[in-house]
Amino acid sequence: MKDQLIKRFGEHRVSEVKVEEGEMPLLLLDLELKSPVTVLVTNGLSNIKMPVPEKETGKEYNELFFCLPSYWNWSDLENPKMNWVFLWIQRLAKHVQEKNTWFGHGHTMPCGAEMKSLSETMLQNHFILSNPILLENELSPIVLEDKTIHFLSIIPIFGDEMDYKQGKGTFKFMRKLINQGVTEKLDDFRGNILKRNWKLRR
Repeated sequence: MKDQLIKRFGEHRVSEVKVEEGEMPLLLLDLELKSPVTVLVTNGLSNIKMPVPEKETGKEYNELFFCLPSYWNWSDLENPKMNWVFLWIQRLAKHVQEKNTWFGHGHTMPCGAEMKSLSETMLQNHFILSNPILLENELSPIVLEDKTIHFLSIIPIFGDEMDYKQGKGTFKFMRKLINQGVTEKLDDFRGNILKRNWKLRR
């Protein structure tokens, strides 16, 4: 997939991340938007054909990504405020590999059995997987001769946001999220979308 991303963005915007033996290969994409972002994306999860239900036919091949804000120093892997993205993208990729399962838009999961906050600044304790929002154009599907590769963003959410999604469904939750200006770009300062006037306290 690296070659396809280089064709799309240019070689100077695509770089490999050093990972441990046996881990999922990762790439970094440096993208110039209104506010620059760095995308951490799996490079090989789409080698696995996921056992999707019939209604999801055509979405068997996915790559996962986090969208990192420009104020993060992503190279500081020891910084607990941000190194969790490397740990969790590997955990989620490993889950697909070992459980022979599938991921799709709207899937949710807790951040571990204890559901602790991701970091001292990122207080969310669940994830929802979503089709690209901010990067809808940049990470549109890659169409190859034998398959189409889709990209799924990993978005941290709060516990009561998770409850809202479970009760109201994916469509209503995502609409509420987007209406509040939330996208897949990580934001250490994001408030809970169910709390009124959280934007005024940023």
